[in-house]
Amino acid sequence: MSVARKGQRAVFPFTAIVGQDEMKLALLLNAIDPKIGGVMIMGDRGTGKSTTIRALADLLPEVDIVADDPYNSDPNDTDLMSDEVRERLDNGEHLPVSRRKVQMIDLPLGATEDRVCGTIDIEKALSEGVRAFEPGLLAKANRGILYVDEVNLLDDHLVDVLLDSAASGWNVVEREGISIRHPARFVLVGSGNPEEGELRPQLLDRFGMHAEIRTVRDPNLRVKIVEQRTQFDQNPQEFLQHYQEQQDTLRRQIVDAQERLGQVEIEYDLRVKISQVCGELDVDGLRGDIVTNRAAKALAALEGRNHVTVEDIQRVITMCLRHRLRKDPLESVDSGYKVQQSFCQVFGLEMPEE
Repeated sequence: MSVARKGQRAVFPFTAIVGQDEMKLALLLNAIDPKIGGVMIMGDRGTGKSTTIRALADLLPEVDIVADDPYNSDPNDTDLMSDEVRERLDNGEHLPVSRRKVQMIDLPLGATEDRVCGTIDIEKALSEGVRAFEPGLLAKANRGILYVDEVNLLDDHLVDVLLDSAASGWNVVEREGISIRHPARFVLVGSGNPEEGELRPQLLDRFGMHAEIRTVRDPNLRVKIVEQRTQFDQNPQEFLQHYQEQQDTLRRQIVDAQERLGQVEIEYDLRVKISQVCGELDVDGLRGDIVTNRAAKALAALEGRNHVTVEDIQRVITMCLRHRLRKDPLESVDSGYKVQQSFCQVFGLEMPEE
């Protein structure tokens, strides 16, 4: 599956990526449960952010789509269908089905709202009485991954539009009294470099998870990464073949986790303690509680279990809460450390040594 077909560009395999475990885990959990709400990846330049996200899209299993539908509608799930497809189904029409790889859509920094959301041809709509809609990037990203590099440099209004669509699963375009909507369920992945400024707190809070990545300092690991990249560039097919089995295993694991997710349970006592941690950290709203519960369930599903453990919560809670803490410019303590400290107090555990 992951070996590039003729004419396709080879993509660096996800399982070959060394280090950056936090980013990889956050992306996998969102692939299993897109309702987690996406990932904000903050870190140094040249740390493989784009490579990892492309690798994830390439790794994910193919999906069934309605072949002639511009929104990648799911032929089996009415919640993931456009209104037009649902209408055709209600009329007893046979829907042509095809399979395609999960799309990864890059959102360029200079994109306009029309390019992102789509445009309505008002003249055609009024003169011919048809809904003339030109789909945008949100339509292409439906049931896929929407990647925004340097999201902290994107216009706040556009970030708002993206987050609204990601949260509701629908994109609504309204012009001159004409309203058109289509499904827009995607995993939103934003990345940025902290040196170029942070997102506003109210926008940051709406990303489900926040992964921090740093440049690898261990010289042996750096050499390994350089060697792997060189091997891949010299002979992509041979490199992909080498990781084929690992890719297939992880792909099956993701499919199993997606199917298992609905059966995973988290005990009431653990849910109370998660909310207690959020309360102790003075996290505004309930997004932190909801996302931590979802991410812990997705992790249990990924590892083939039906019950969430304390360790599952510990592994995800920092990524779910660190970006929701109120920033004190005079405080030198890392927000991730504060989350772990509070977690250990509430759950009665020893703080792990650095």
